[in-house]
This record gives sequence, C-alpha cells and structure tokens, in this order.
Amino acid sequence: MSRRYRSPQDCGRSGPAYRGSVTGPRRTGPALATLAALALATAACTASRPGEPTAAGHSGPAATHAAASASPTVGGQDPARYAQPVRRYAAAAGIDAQLLMAILYNESYKPHDPALERAWQKLNPDAAFGVANMHRGAFDDTKRGRDFADRDWTELPDDPNLAIEAAAWYLHDLARQLPASWPGRYTKDELLALGYNAGPGSMASFVAGGKPGAVAQDYLDHLHSNWDRAAQALA
Repeated sequence: MSRRYRSPQDCGRSGPAYRGSVTGPRRTGPALATLAALALATAACTASRPGEPTAAGHSGPAATHAAASASPTVGGQDPARYAQPVRRYAAAAGIDAQLLMAILYNESYKPHDPALERAWQKLNPDAAFGVANMHRGAFDDTKRGRDFADRDWTELPDDPNLAIEAAAWYLHDLARQLPASWPGRYTKDELLALGYNAGPGSMASFVAGGKPGAVAQDYLDHLHSNWDRAAQALA
C-alpha cells in the first residue's frame, strides 16, 4: 500500500519512494481491515502452535517470548516496555532517548506481531518490519560496520531490541548529515524525525526551509503529541 510522492515535501511515510526509508504510509480503510483479519488468523495459529519454529529459525520459549514482546500496541501493548533498550541504544548512538521513544509511539499505529508482519509482507513486499517499522534498504545501510552487521532484516519482527538498536543508529546517521546550523523552523529532533520518516533527501529539503507535505506533517504532529508520553515512559 505504498505511494509515490511528487516532491520531497510530499515524502511523508514514503516506503519505496525512497528506497532507504524507514516507514511506510499509515494504513487506512481496507488495509486496516486486512490487517485486522490477519491479526485474528495469526493469533489463532500462534496460540495453537506456540513451539513451532518462526521464520527467523527460533523455536520454543525464546520464540514465544519474542512474539509476545512484539505484540500489537493496538491490543494494549505500550512501547514504554522498551524503555531500557531505548535508553541503552540511544546512549550508544548519541541520540535523544526521548526522540527514539516518541518515534516508537509514532510507529505503533500498526500491529507488531511477527507472524502478522510476515503475512502482511507477502501481500505488500515493500512493507517494513519490526517495532520501528524499518525497510530492508534502511536496515542494510545502517548495519554496515556495526555490531549487528551479521544480522538480517528478516529478524526484526522477532527481535525488538535489534529493531530499536537499528533505529537508534539510523537516527545517528541522519544526525551526521545535518549542517552545523540551519534556519530556526525545526529543531534537531524534529528534523531527525522527519528524516526517519521521509529519508535524508527530504530531511535536507526541510533543513533548507522546505515545508512538509500533509503526510510528513501528520508524522511530525504525532511526534509532538507523543513527546510527553515518551518522557513518561523513560522516567
């Protein structure tokens, strides 16, 4: 359910419009209905076969724990449960932990269940994986030279810690692309969130004073609304 955008300012939740982008457009209408149906089917399957191997090759209690830790926010799960890895990986990457947590809240708009994510990816090959909604290209670029370089994008649904670590370092890499100063329209964290959503090319446009399109602005608005929640989750 990806769309292509006409200009950098329209690159909101951009998916394959930017091959290295992290997120994809917010699901609405039939797409959400499909996700809900898949969620019900997935829940029934995983409940009846909790010990079967996952696509990442894990089985038994470890796989069951991984699936539980990535269960959908829409079902009552809260990214606040990831406070410890958010603090750890944000510190390692030199980025704001509150920003990383707020992004996890932004990305909790869809269910994060491993089997459901893989089922959706079969319908939409350009779908993102993991609690941070990262696309394959962004993950492969980010992992180079890092301590998770031997990990694979397909592991993200089963490993929230890996997803959070990769998101932290992606934000780190975006921060390195920012100039020493820019017009006062956006803060550093706002620009990084926009870059996380729309990619570095669009971030550069916003640094130069460009105005986000409606979808990117929606992402920024959600970041603002999730900002205090993120602080409370990390307290």
